[in-house]
Amino acid sequence: MERNEPERQPGKETNRKMVTLGLLAALFIGALDVTVVSTATPHMIEELSGLSMITWVFSIYTLTTCVATPIFGKLADLYGRKSVFITGLVIFVLASVLCGMAESMVGLIWFRALQGIGAGALTPVTFTIIGDLFPGEERGRMQGLFASVWSVAGLLGPLVGGYFVDYLSWRWIFYMNIPIGIVSLVLVLGFMHERFEKQRKRIDYAGAAAFTLGISALLYALLSGGESLPWNSPVIWLLFGVAAVALLVFVRIESRVEEPMIPLDLFRNGVMNVSNLSGFLAFSISTGTTIYAPMWIQTLLGYSATSSGLMVMSMSIAWPIASNLAGKLMYRSGAKKFIVFGSLLVLLGGIWLMSLHIESPFWSMTAILTIIGFGMGCLSTPQTVLIQSVVGWELRGTATSTNSLMRSLGQTVGVAIFGVLFNSHLITHTKAEMASGMQAVFAAIFVIALLNLATVMFLPSSRKMAAMQKS
Repeated sequence: MERNEPERQPGKETNRKMVTLGLLAALFIGALDVTVVSTATPHMIEELSGLSMITWVFSIYTLTTCVATPIFGKLADLYGRKSVFITGLVIFVLASVLCGMAESMVGLIWFRALQGIGAGALTPVTFTIIGDLFPGEERGRMQGLFASVWSVAGLLGPLVGGYFVDYLSWRWIFYMNIPIGIVSLVLVLGFMHERFEKQRKRIDYAGAAAFTLGISALLYALLSGGESLPWNSPVIWLLFGVAAVALLVFVRIESRVEEPMIPLDLFRNGVMNVSNLSGFLAFSISTGTTIYAPMWIQTLLGYSATSSGLMVMSMSIAWPIASNLAGKLMYRSGAKKFIVFGSLLVLLGGIWLMSLHIESPFWSMTAILTIIGFGMGCLSTPQTVLIQSVVGWELRGTATSTNSLMRSLGQTVGVAIFGVLFNSHLITHTKAEMASGMQAVFAAIFVIALLNLATVMFLPSSRKMAAMQKS
């Protein structure tokens, strides 16, 4: 064990529990913010105007979170987890206050950008601290618990948002982050004791700048393409060109600097490469199903939005159940078995999706989402644990944040690809055309699920993995 890890001495169990509660609180408000804002959208438009800009309330948050995630992950390795986590939490809470006070849509978008930067620290640094605090089998169990927070937030988000909007104001969906954030801040500040040797560090400013430019251009193109700008627009092609050049410069910088933001040696690690690629592929599938499954139910089968919401809820329930089971049992059965099993379930869901037709009953889509959600829980938690097990303390933050970035990129790229496929079948927007477009999306999900299964088969054997997990 590295000398810089947080203390796990006898008598420190209370501290560890209190820190865990603080981390859960912070992760919860970060996860809840992703879903709760959509509930208040009509009221934001009514009060602030700016209907044409409403998509950027969500897109800018995604963009800044993706950019900030690996930067905070590296800073956590350089300067310790506690200070970086607290910085991100303070930024997130202050930005939430500003969002609640916004008097225009432009102001809200800028404050959401700042909030996204804070969120870029909450998730990866939280999971990194959990990786530090809990050894071996405990780590898997706790990672499964923390992964469940996202699903719980997905279930509670619409309810909480609806309550605040109906009985108070949409502004309270941001203000509610204040008390929860303060509780998290007090618990982590008061109970997390981190042994960290202060020494002079060199920050990779050039690499961070090139990465920020490249990822920002890439995400802006993906988020704008097919929406505010056509895919064949010169602006989109320019953005892709800027992204390619900036990321190539970033790789060149990382190969030369003394303290790279993302060490290229990480990409020589087979477990890291497989887990990152699988995360990219699998999370594009989960996003595609949660977007197009409700559309199928409402548009083609004629069910209400409430019914489609209940259907998606089956995925949100199955995912945390599987995450907790995988976290508890992966050390007995082997992480690779769980990851392969989860990938098989996702593929099974993809096959069933492809076979759907307009006469398919409501329950079939519910069953499909349950299977995919359970599969995602089985593969995502063991991957997080493995990534943290195959690197030392000094790279754990970077490794965790890189994996988080790949999952986020998978979601964004997936939305763009599925959107192109769906829109390519629409001419007059008839029900038949929409069905054809969604079936094309479901076929793409099947292909991606097949690629994901092939990818995870390259993980080391269960015996080698077991040796890694004991670290």
